[in-house]
Amino acid sequence: MTITAFPLAWPAGWRRIESQYRKSAKFGKGERRYSADYKSSWTRKRELTIADGVERVRAELRSLGVPDGESIISTNLELRLDGLPRSNQPAPADPGVAVYWQIPTEPMRCMATDRYDRVADNLAAIAATLEAMRAIERHGGAEILDRAFTGFAALPPPGGTSARGWREVLGVDATERDIEKVKERYRRLSAVHHPDRGGSSDMMAEINWAWSQAQESLT
Repeated sequence: MTITAFPLAWPAGWRRIESQYRKSAKFGKGERRYSADYKSSWTRKRELTIADGVERVRAELRSLGVPDGESIISTNLELRLDGLPRSNQPAPADPGVAVYWQIPTEPMRCMATDRYDRVADNLAAIAATLEAMRAIERHGGAEILDRAFTGFAALPPPGGTSARGWREVLGVDATERDIEKVKERYRRLSAVHHPDRGGSSDMMAEINWAWSQAQESLT
Protein backbone atom coordinates (compact mmCIF):
# COMPACT_ATOMS: atom_id res chain seq x y z
CA MET A 1 0.00 0.00 0.00
CA THR A 2 1.34 3.43 -0.93
CA ILE A 3 0.43 6.29 1.40
CA THR A 4 2.02 9.64 0.64
CA ALA A 5 3.07 12.21 3.23
CA PHE A 6 2.60 14.81 0.47
CA PRO A 7 0.19 15.45 -1.08
CA LEU A 8 -2.58 14.60 1.37
CA ALA A 9 -3.66 10.95 1.16
CA TRP A 10 -7.21 11.17 2.48
CA PRO A 11 -8.58 7.76 3.54
CA ALA A 12 -11.41 6.32 1.50
CA GLY A 13 -14.77 6.44 3.22
CA TRP A 14 -13.92 9.39 5.49
CA ARG A 15 -16.26 12.31 5.00
CA ARG A 16 -14.80 15.69 3.99
CA ILE A 17 -15.96 19.01 5.45
CA GLU A 18 -16.71 21.78 2.99
CA SER A 19 -14.45 24.79 3.47
CA GLN A 20 -17.24 27.14 4.57
CA TYR A 21 -18.03 24.88 7.52
CA ARG A 22 -14.49 24.63 8.89
CA LYS A 23 -13.84 26.32 12.22
CA SER A 24 -11.06 28.26 13.87
CA ALA A 25 -9.58 26.25 16.72
CA LYS A 26 -8.51 27.28 20.20
CA PHE A 27 -5.44 25.07 20.36
CA GLY A 28 -2.32 26.88 21.44
CA LYS A 29 0.98 26.56 23.26
CA GLY A 30 1.98 28.32 26.43
CA GLU A 31 5.17 30.39 26.28
CA ARG A 32 6.96 31.56 29.38
CA ARG A 33 7.67 35.31 29.29
CA TYR A 34 9.89 37.28 31.65
CA SER A 35 10.09 40.90 32.72
CA ALA A 36 13.15 42.96 31.79
CA ASP A 37 14.69 42.36 35.23
CA TYR A 38 13.66 38.65 35.28
CA LYS A 39 11.94 39.16 38.63
CA SER A 40 8.53 38.22 37.35
CA SER A 41 7.17 35.94 34.67
CA TRP A 42 3.91 34.95 33.05
CA THR A 43 2.61 32.49 30.48
CA ARG A 44 1.34 33.70 27.14
CA LYS A 45 -0.62 31.47 24.80
CA ARG A 46 0.47 31.58 21.17
CA GLU A 47 -0.78 29.96 17.98
CA LEU A 48 0.43 26.45 17.29
CA THR A 49 3.03 26.01 14.57
CA ILE A 50 3.23 23.09 12.17
CA ALA A 51 6.23 21.80 14.14
CA ASP A 52 4.20 21.95 17.38
CA GLY A 53 1.35 19.97 15.84
CA VAL A 54 3.64 17.35 14.33
CA GLU A 55 5.45 16.83 17.63
CA ARG A 56 2.16 16.44 19.51
CA VAL A 57 1.01 13.73 17.13
CA ARG A 58 4.34 11.88 17.21
CA ALA A 59 4.49 12.06 21.01
CA GLU A 60 1.03 10.51 21.33
CA LEU A 61 1.90 7.77 18.84
CA ARG A 62 5.11 7.00 20.71
CA SER A 63 3.03 6.64 23.87
CA LEU A 64 0.96 4.05 22.01
CA GLY A 65 4.14 2.15 21.21
CA VAL A 66 4.41 3.32 17.61
CA PRO A 67 8.02 4.03 16.53
CA ASP A 68 8.47 7.26 14.54
CA GLY A 69 9.37 5.20 11.47
CA GLU A 70 6.05 3.36 11.56
CA SER A 71 3.80 6.39 11.11
CA ILE A 72 2.99 8.75 8.25
CA ILE A 73 1.65 12.26 8.74
CA SER A 74 -0.04 13.16 5.47
CA THR A 75 -0.91 16.77 4.58
CA ASN A 76 -0.82 19.18 1.65
CA LEU A 77 2.32 20.80 3.02
CA GLU A 78 5.61 20.22 1.25
CA LEU A 79 8.10 18.10 3.17
CA ARG A 80 11.37 18.64 4.96
CA LEU A 81 14.30 16.37 4.17
CA ASP A 82 13.22 14.05 7.00
CA GLY A 83 9.79 13.55 5.38
CA LEU A 84 7.78 15.66 7.85
CA PRO A 85 5.65 18.71 6.94
CA ARG A 86 7.73 21.86 6.60
CA SER A 87 6.82 25.05 8.47
CA ASN A 88 7.07 28.55 7.02
CA GLN A 89 5.19 27.94 3.79
CA PRO A 90 1.85 29.24 2.49
CA ALA A 91 -1.19 27.60 4.05
CA PRO A 92 -2.74 25.07 1.65
CA ALA A 93 -6.32 25.49 0.48
CA ASP A 94 -7.08 22.06 1.91
CA PRO A 95 -5.89 21.95 5.56
CA GLY A 96 -6.84 18.30 6.06
CA VAL A 97 -4.56 15.91 7.93
CA ALA A 98 -4.45 12.11 7.86
CA VAL A 99 -2.24 10.10 10.19
CA TYR A 100 -1.43 6.47 9.45
CA TRP A 101 0.39 4.20 11.88
CA GLN A 102 1.08 0.55 12.56
CA ILE A 103 2.10 -1.46 15.58
CA PRO A 104 3.81 -4.78 14.79
CA THR A 105 1.31 -7.68 14.46
CA GLU A 106 -1.62 -5.22 14.27
CA PRO A 107 -3.43 -3.79 11.22
CA MET A 108 -2.70 -0.36 9.80
CA ARG A 109 -4.65 2.35 11.61
CA CYS A 110 -5.74 5.74 10.35
CA MET A 111 -7.21 8.92 11.79
CA ALA A 112 -8.07 11.99 9.71
CA THR A 113 -9.71 15.37 10.18
CA ASP A 114 -10.26 18.60 8.28
CA ARG A 115 -12.56 20.21 10.85
CA TYR A 116 -10.33 23.24 11.40
CA ASP A 117 -9.02 25.83 8.96
CA ARG A 118 -5.31 25.40 9.86
CA VAL A 119 -3.15 22.32 9.36
CA ALA A 120 -1.48 22.84 12.74
CA ASP A 121 -4.85 22.79 14.51
CA ASN A 122 -5.99 19.65 12.70
CA LEU A 123 -2.74 18.00 13.79
CA ALA A 124 -3.43 19.08 17.37
CA ALA A 125 -6.99 17.74 17.15
CA ILE A 126 -5.71 14.29 16.16
CA ALA A 127 -3.13 14.39 18.95
CA ALA A 128 -5.84 15.33 21.48
CA THR A 129 -8.05 12.48 20.28
CA LEU A 130 -5.21 9.98 20.60
CA GLU A 131 -4.51 11.26 24.12
CA ALA A 132 -8.16 10.85 25.09
CA MET A 133 -8.21 7.30 23.76
CA ARG A 134 -5.07 6.45 25.72
CA ALA A 135 -6.85 7.68 28.86
CA ILE A 136 -9.35 4.88 28.35
CA GLU A 137 -6.51 2.36 28.67
CA ARG A 138 -5.10 4.08 31.76
CA HIS A 139 -8.44 3.63 33.48
CA GLY A 140 -8.56 -0.10 32.85
CA GLY A 141 -10.36 -0.08 29.53
CA ALA A 142 -7.79 -1.88 27.38
CA GLU A 143 -10.47 -3.98 25.68
CA ILE A 144 -12.64 -0.91 25.11
CA LEU A 145 -9.66 0.90 23.60
CA ASP A 146 -8.96 -2.01 21.27
CA ARG A 147 -12.56 -2.03 20.07
CA ALA A 148 -12.53 1.74 19.63
CA PHE A 149 -9.47 1.49 17.41
CA THR A 150 -11.23 -1.14 15.29
CA GLY A 151 -13.06 1.75 13.66
CA PHE A 152 -9.73 3.13 12.44
CA ALA A 153 -8.50 -0.14 10.95
CA ALA A 154 -8.85 -1.99 7.67
CA LEU A 155 -9.59 1.06 5.54
CA PRO A 156 -8.52 0.64 1.94
CA PRO A 157 -5.60 2.80 0.82
CA PRO A 158 -6.32 6.02 -1.12
CA GLY A 159 -7.11 4.96 -4.64
CA GLY A 160 -8.01 1.46 -3.43
CA THR A 161 -10.25 -0.55 -5.70
CA SER A 162 -12.76 -3.40 -5.65
CA ALA A 163 -13.45 -6.12 -8.16
CA ARG A 164 -17.04 -4.83 -8.14
CA GLY A 165 -18.28 -1.36 -9.00
CA TRP A 166 -19.52 0.91 -6.24
CA ARG A 167 -23.15 0.56 -7.30
CA GLU A 168 -22.91 -3.21 -7.07
CA VAL A 169 -21.23 -3.09 -3.67
CA LEU A 170 -23.89 -0.76 -2.27
CA GLY A 171 -26.76 -2.44 -4.11
CA VAL A 172 -27.75 0.79 -5.87
CA ASP A 173 -29.66 0.87 -9.16
CA ALA A 174 -27.70 2.06 -12.21
CA THR A 175 -30.09 5.01 -12.68
CA GLU A 176 -29.94 6.28 -9.08
CA ARG A 177 -28.44 9.80 -8.86
CA ASP A 178 -29.73 10.94 -5.44
CA ILE A 179 -26.70 11.12 -3.14
CA GLU A 180 -28.90 11.12 -0.02
CA LYS A 181 -30.51 7.82 -1.01
CA VAL A 182 -27.08 6.34 -1.69
CA LYS A 183 -25.88 7.62 1.70
CA GLU A 184 -28.82 5.93 3.42
CA ARG A 185 -27.93 2.66 1.71
CA TYR A 186 -24.31 3.07 2.83
CA ARG A 187 -25.39 3.66 6.43
CA ARG A 188 -27.61 0.57 6.46
CA LEU A 189 -24.83 -1.65 5.11
CA SER A 190 -22.33 -0.16 7.57
CA ALA A 191 -24.64 -0.92 10.47
CA VAL A 192 -24.74 -4.57 9.42
CA HIS A 193 -21.13 -5.14 8.39
CA HIS A 194 -19.11 -3.01 10.83
CA PRO A 195 -16.58 -5.20 12.71
CA ASP A 196 -17.83 -3.81 16.04
CA ARG A 197 -21.16 -5.49 15.28
CA GLY A 198 -19.70 -8.80 14.24
CA GLY A 199 -19.22 -7.95 10.59
CA SER A 200 -16.27 -8.52 8.27
CA SER A 201 -13.40 -6.02 8.15
CA ASP A 202 -12.87 -6.82 4.47
CA MET A 203 -16.52 -6.20 3.65
CA MET A 204 -16.51 -2.97 5.64
CA ALA A 205 -13.44 -1.79 3.74
CA GLU A 206 -15.18 -2.49 0.44
CA ILE A 207 -18.29 -0.61 1.57
CA ASN A 208 -16.17 2.39 2.62
CA TRP A 209 -14.43 2.36 -0.74
CA ALA A 210 -17.78 2.19 -2.57
CA TRP A 211 -19.17 5.15 -0.63
CA SER A 212 -16.06 7.18 -1.44
CA GLN A 213 -16.49 6.39 -5.13
CA ALA A 214 -20.20 7.26 -4.97
CA GLN A 215 -19.41 10.68 -3.52
CA GLU A 216 -16.92 11.38 -6.30
CA SER A 217 -19.41 10.29 -8.95
CA LEU A 218 -22.52 12.05 -7.67
CA THR A 219 -21.25 15.30 -6.14
